[in-house]
Amino acid sequence: MTLLDFPRYVDHIRTESARFRAVLTDCDPEARVPSCPDWNAGDLLWHLIGVQDHWATMVAGRPDASPDSYTDPERPGTHAELLTLFDQTSARLTDALAGADPAEYAWTWNDSDQTVGFIIRRQAHEALIHRLDAELAAGAVTPLDAALAADGVHEVLGVMYGGCPPWGTFTPSDTAIRVDVTDTGDSMLVVFGRFTGTDEDGKSYDEDDINVVESLPGEPVATMSGTAEALDTWLWRRRRDAADVEFGGDPETCDRFRALIDQPIN
Repeated sequence: MTLLDFPRYVDHIRTESARFRAVLTDCDPEARVPSCPDWNAGDLLWHLIGVQDHWATMVAGRPDASPDSYTDPERPGTHAELLTLFDQTSARLTDALAGADPAEYAWTWNDSDQTVGFIIRRQAHEALIHRLDAELAAGAVTPLDAALAADGVHEVLGVMYGGCPPWGTFTPSDTAIRVDVTDTGDSMLVVFGRFTGTDEDGKSYDEDDINVVESLPGEPVATMSGTAEALDTWLWRRRRDAADVEFGGDPETCDRFRALIDQPIN
């Protein structure tokens, strides 16, 4: 599939953050967030403040900024103060991203992609999913942008569940599933395999894994299909009961895929 260009991602960060803010402005800060059961609406607002503040600092302070030099902001005591801080932080993030070259180096947690561009794309999807969380808390859900959600399907499968750090090895198998986005016409090939390696902290891995690939020597034995919104929210465990996602082909492969994506995103 064709990914979005970086100015569009930045525009989506602005619009999704604005919708997030508008929904939480009149929402009871104590309202529970059904998609994040440990949080109320105030906690969700504080979370996105922290995320956007962190990445604004990483981009503005590139190339030297790192988590070791970052200090968390202090949480305000009132909901109104949280909203004001969100306005300031979100504007700082989008200003920093809009003024940066996506190819430039910036620290990220992704050892395979230490660029501003990675941050831009990741923050577009962070804002999108948390906007949905806010709407679920307020009971005011609106549609997701189809192109951004389709890109989100690719990102969650290829980065959040897939991908391979430089210290690891992904050994593909000959088994794959095709993911079809019915409303945008996008398709993704997801191959199963084995991830092995030892990280910088000395922890060793040897586990089943997946990766998004451009092509296969053969045909996928199973399929997963649905609209961009249905697939993206299903993969992020936001609206699985309501999502219209269909599986076809080899039942064992479908079950294996479900098992792999039922693990925590790390």
